[in-house]
Amino acid sequence: MEHPITQTAGAAEPLTGHASPASQPNEAPHSGDGVSKDTRRRVITASFIGNFVEWFDYAVYGYLAGIISTVFFPEADRQTALLATFGVFAISFFVRPLGGFFWGHIGDRLGRRKALSLSIVIMSVATFCIALIPGYGTIGVLAPVLLLLVRVVQGFSASGEYAGASAFLVEYAPAHRRGLYAAVVPASTAAGLLLGSLLAALLTATLSESQLHDWGWRLPFLLAAPMGLIGRYIRTKLEDTPAFRALSQEEHGKAPARDMFRNNRRQLIIATGAVLLNAVGFYVILSYMPTYLAEELGFGAGESFLATTIALASYIGFIFLTGIASDRFGRKRMLITASVLFMLLTVPAFMLLDTGNFLVIVLVQILLGGMLTLNDGTLPSFLAELFPTKTRYSGFAVSFNLSNALFGGTAPFMATLLIGLTHNKLAPGWYLVAASLVSLIAVLFAVETSKKPLQQH
Repeated sequence: MEHPITQTAGAAEPLTGHASPASQPNEAPHSGDGVSKDTRRRVITASFIGNFVEWFDYAVYGYLAGIISTVFFPEADRQTALLATFGVFAISFFVRPLGGFFWGHIGDRLGRRKALSLSIVIMSVATFCIALIPGYGTIGVLAPVLLLLVRVVQGFSASGEYAGASAFLVEYAPAHRRGLYAAVVPASTAAGLLLGSLLAALLTATLSESQLHDWGWRLPFLLAAPMGLIGRYIRTKLEDTPAFRALSQEEHGKAPARDMFRNNRRQLIIATGAVLLNAVGFYVILSYMPTYLAEELGFGAGESFLATTIALASYIGFIFLTGIASDRFGRKRMLITASVLFMLLTVPAFMLLDTGNFLVIVLVQILLGGMLTLNDGTLPSFLAELFPTKTRYSGFAVSFNLSNALFGGTAPFMATLLIGLTHNKLAPGWYLVAASLVSLIAVLFAVETSKKPLQQH
């Protein structure tokens, strides 16, 4: 196995102050680049768990939005309460670009591990706090205010997670398997959504409506704290990546964001546009869909959750195949294929959702999820390879979070709003088509990165 950055364990010691994991005793045998298989396994686990916790929270919030809306906005009519609930969801995303700069600075200046170890603690505590907020009936208007505040903190802390985990994996991966390794990140997000979907389905199936509204919806959020602590423990036991440690102290710039805007403006614009399909598609297809099926198409909550759960399980399987394919065929080809398929098939797929046939709905969701994996399974390695090591975390985090703040977090809100304004249930599908077009244009201007060494400077 080869690594794009070839160095010995001893070369890293002056930068870290102690031996790298590759030089520690009792490790598994090393691969050809000096990184042990055991180290890579722990890197994969550490990268997986943070995104898992983050998207588990988003899943629970999205899947239980109907219940949460009545707890925090009980005096509004049904659609207004849903809009308010998704509005809180969207506003929490507006701090993500700021968080991208913050975590990007820490990750490029002080190290990927330091940023990831700190962000997972803040994120887990904020998620846990959602379970503790009293409802509107207890503390009045302070309830939605506290909900908004906690979600803003959660959004800020989570803004470095996806980018940091992707950079971590790509910089530790063998050169010819960076796409496969980076696919762990979207797989972890889907796994978090899957667990959220399963818990939401279990709660709705076993608890009465009054129990769900009184305390049942809080239970999933309580799980965030122990999961986050486990993730932090694993991360603190790892060294930083070989690519980051290969930089000299002088190359760890004091202002990575300034260097990014000075030297990587073109990459930043391309990356922000390329993320758009992921931003809209992920939240519409994998988070908003149960609400869409239940609120707009009249399906029962149990059926909606079951259909989405099946689609999520297939998504996780497809995502690794996409990672392998992107290593073989290239990042651009995969991303272009995803955009074209969404432009051609999204609206017909949404038409089929309205047939009322459960089997058809499941198959359509599997199709949409499979199409999305062509983008999602390729995007982490594409973005990480687009930027040099000294600004990789910042470039990835800023572009990813800017696009998600403007179009991802707002996707459930926009889908609900567009349906209300147009009285057309296909509006979310057309919104996805528009996002696909923008992503296609951005990717066409990119260069292929899959079979090249990682840029250092």
